[in-house]
Amino acid sequence: MFLLQRLAVSCPGAGRRLIVASCLCAFALVPAACVQKTLPAKLAPWLEAKPESTAAAPAKPTESKDHGPSAAAPVPVQPGAPQEVPAQATEPTPPTASPESPELRRPPAAAGAIRVALLLPLTGSHGELGRALLDAAQIALFDLAGPQLALLPGDTEGTPEGAQAAVVGALEQGAQLILGPLFSTSVTAAADAARERGVNILAFSNDRTVAGKGVYLLGFMPDQQVERVVRYAASQGLWRFAALAPDSAYGTTLVESLRHTALRNGGTVVQVETYPEAAEEFFQPVKRLADYERRHQALQIEKARLMEQNDDDSKIALSRIEGADTLGELEFQAVLMGEGGERLKAIAPLLPFYDIDPGDVRFLGTGLWDNPSIGREPSLVGGWFASPTPADAAAFAERFEDTYGYAAPRIASLAYDATALATVLALGESGVDFSASALEAPSGFAGIDGIFRFGPDGLARRGLAVIEIRPKSLKVIDPAPTSFQAAGSS
Repeated sequence: MFLLQRLAVSCPGAGRRLIVASCLCAFALVPAACVQKTLPAKLAPWLEAKPESTAAAPAKPTESKDHGPSAAAPVPVQPGAPQEVPAQATEPTPPTASPESPELRRPPAAAGAIRVALLLPLTGSHGELGRALLDAAQIALFDLAGPQLALLPGDTEGTPEGAQAAVVGALEQGAQLILGPLFSTSVTAAADAARERGVNILAFSNDRTVAGKGVYLLGFMPDQQVERVVRYAASQGLWRFAALAPDSAYGTTLVESLRHTALRNGGTVVQVETYPEAAEEFFQPVKRLADYERRHQALQIEKARLMEQNDDDSKIALSRIEGADTLGELEFQAVLMGEGGERLKAIAPLLPFYDIDPGDVRFLGTGLWDNPSIGREPSLVGGWFASPTPADAAAFAERFEDTYGYAAPRIASLAYDATALATVLALGESGVDFSASALEAPSGFAGIDGIFRFGPDGLARRGLAVIEIRPKSLKVIDPAPTSFQAAGSS
């Protein structure tokens, strides 16, 4: 359960709107009333437009090409196109015994109902993922909304053509705000029609190239995650960085952010190693990162020299390096790895194998590492990454699974926060306000994934925590800010 509330203070152009989530209970706050609610077996009757097949329990989604549900390696949308980062997530898994899913009823909307569209891939290869996000939105709808808000689910089918048709249909039904689509190509396809009507979009993509001009992105931005963890590392005395990343738009984003952040914090990037995006083995890039050949040869030369001298001091020195495989320190103090999921598990053990000792070099990652089981890989224990506070996401995931009987994908929280934000902006004391000035309120908003605010460029700036990997858990070592004043200018 979650405590959700709205606070308002004077602010140029718009009231301050804040959605706060914590692990207590669910409340819907409306003017002059506070009514505690629990999620019923059937969802609220103000949810409209029942999509096909939503009653089925979602199965595991397949890998997405630009915003996949798992934490696997990034894959480009198409050659040369900007790549969108896979979600840092666990895959939704179907229950062994499929429970009854909440029904989506279609009664007439209340007179004058505020209509908000939710565009998702409800059918096609990403249908399971889309339906999971719809389920998350339904929880927010029940927590915060009432009959005066109508949610209009639209099926993009996971294609640009489907997204274009879905947004036209939603606008014809009077949608005043668009939530979604999920994929960047779908966002692009939907944007023109929405702009023509002056309707803003809150999309779930994290491809920054589709943001702006009425398109706001809630997706987790990898450069912000790199900036946060590198800034923290520098504060702990780590200034010399290396990177091991895929040769892709995503990898380029990580490396550029690493360079800029290191420089701003008095550090430097001394080495970058890349590998083909579709690589299945990583021995060579890790060997290059470890400077293995030179260091291994240096060890052999030193052993030969000590054996030739054959005095007591040389024998002692020889005994000290007897079990070593290389000689000489690395130039870097920390290495950023741009992978998650199974590919990370394939790469991480190779670093200590080639004498990049995690006891001497700090391993850094992104939100793709946000998985409680990651500490099962011993070489990653002690690593740092930036992400929303894991406990908040875990509490939401537990509630989701208790409600629907299957595990939510990590990005399901985006659908919850988007729907909650739409409700707050729709039902405010000053009336419906989905304008740019309302969405870009400087004080921002807070939800399951912490504080966030939109800039004029349409990107969500987030307050992130720094997390350390422990053998059986994730430990917050530098908490996420609770306000943008506390977060500074970031």
